[in-house]
Amino acid sequence: MARISGVNIPTNKRVHIALTYIHGIGRDTAKNILAELKIGDGLNYPRVNEMSEDEIARIREVIDRDLTVEGELRREVSMNIKRLMDMRSYRGLRHRAKLPVRGQKTKNNARTRKGPAKPIAGKKK
Repeated sequence: MARISGVNIPTNKRVHIALTYIHGIGRDTAKNILAELKIGDGLNYPRVNEMSEDEIARIREVIDRDLTVEGELRREVSMNIKRLMDMRSYRGLRHRAKLPVRGQKTKNNARTRKGPAKPIAGKKK
């Protein structure tokens, strides 16, 4: 089982899909890494268990050198959110209140962000 940036990469999947298991690497980034290293032909990528240790080491080296992934990326994102909350910007206030940050309406939806609906005592007959 290949291990890159502290994440166990699934061995049965093709390498461009398996790299997306690392936080901070999506499909496009994975394909760019593989194109840079000339692994696969752009359409057919090898499975992780078909790759040599040398190829996996080269992928690991490129990710460590060029990308911010996993814990470091999570820390950076949380520090950015904390900075917004400390300076009391509008986005920071929305984060603090656990409301949608990017302009969505909250009258009807936003249940993911607001949590389960809380009943309000209504008018009794």
